[in-house]
Amino acid sequence: MAIKTSVKPKIKNCTNYFIVGAFFLVFLIIDLASGGLRNSSSILLTKIAYSIILAVSLNIVVGFLGELSLGHAGFMCVGAYIGCFFENILADIIPSKILLIIAAMIIGGLAAALSGIVIGIPTLRLKGDYLAIATLAFGEIVRTIFKNQAVFGGALGLTTHRYGKSLWIIAFAVVFICLFITQNLMLSKQGRAIKAIRDNEIAARAMGVNVTYYKMVAFVISAFFAGIAGVIYGNLISPVSNTFFDFNYSIEILVMVVLGGMGNITGSILAATVLTFVNVKLTTQLSGDLAALKNLIYALILIVIVVYNNAPALRGLREKLDFFKFVTGLKEKLFKKKPGDSEPPSTASWDKIPTKIDMDALLSTDVTPDKSFEADKSASRRKE
Repeated sequence: MAIKTSVKPKIKNCTNYFIVGAFFLVFLIIDLASGGLRNSSSILLTKIAYSIILAVSLNIVVGFLGELSLGHAGFMCVGAYIGCFFENILADIIPSKILLIIAAMIIGGLAAALSGIVIGIPTLRLKGDYLAIATLAFGEIVRTIFKNQAVFGGALGLTTHRYGKSLWIIAFAVVFICLFITQNLMLSKQGRAIKAIRDNEIAARAMGVNVTYYKMVAFVISAFFAGIAGVIYGNLISPVSNTFFDFNYSIEILVMVVLGGMGNITGSILAATVLTFVNVKLTTQLSGDLAALKNLIYALILIVIVVYNNAPALRGLREKLDFFKFVTGLKEKLFKKKPGDSEPPSTASWDKIPTKIDMDALLSTDVTPDKSFEADKSASRRKE
């Protein structure tokens, strides 16, 4: 007899879509109601969007795969230069701005993914600090190459086509795509293999997991989205300068992942949003002689966040201010079951399996011994 089970979608897997969707919807309503956001607001939203893409994509390698990569800015650099370079060429062929930037993002993402394969083949056999040093060297080599090529603008940078104030809408569309691919990857068989490598590479290899293949998959997907983020940056800022993609920016992306939580996509989204907002506001508000205090205040804010997230003495405060715990409690209060309500029987429980005799009746039946059989005592006497 077949037992039917109903599979319900897990709401927790849609939390990130709700967070980003609500954030996007609020500013979209403001944009439509006010006749357009201010230029500074649209720039800030675009920076938040590509920061989320960078943090989520790096979390695939650092959080889920468990490898330390410091070359994410290098993949972003490849995507920005290659994608925007071909965007300049295709500008006369493709009249539509939307199709043009989509083509540029595809080209930039594929170029970054290809560079991920090239650097991944020799370096993914390394572990720990050695892999970090190798990826760091890759990032510095890449930006130095673009800096010394006249076709890419040389030291002055590559002049690009700025998309306009509505670029933040396209950037958030890419955020949704990035979240969809990343979350479905981590919930799939391939994602479980990637997390198994993180937990114990030797055990995963012993169970038949192709460690090199899955490391390459994670590395290439991460590089692909970093390249797309580079194209978005290139359509926001012109010219594209190699100084932006330095070692410090790779560290900044890594800080977003670490503060948000290793392997925590929701945390990466929130950390990228907060840190980008703080960084942009400090840059715009502190000018002149106060500009030297920008890095100091930014560092102090990071220290406060780290202490708040990890200090044992603040555990009670963290539990009181836990947003997700508050939402869970609110949901339980709103959808509290009435006294007469009863849960439907679970079809997977052992005591709910249909049988000819009820389980309670079987347990309450008095069992009497059968004395009809008697042993043959003559046989035992013969042996004696």
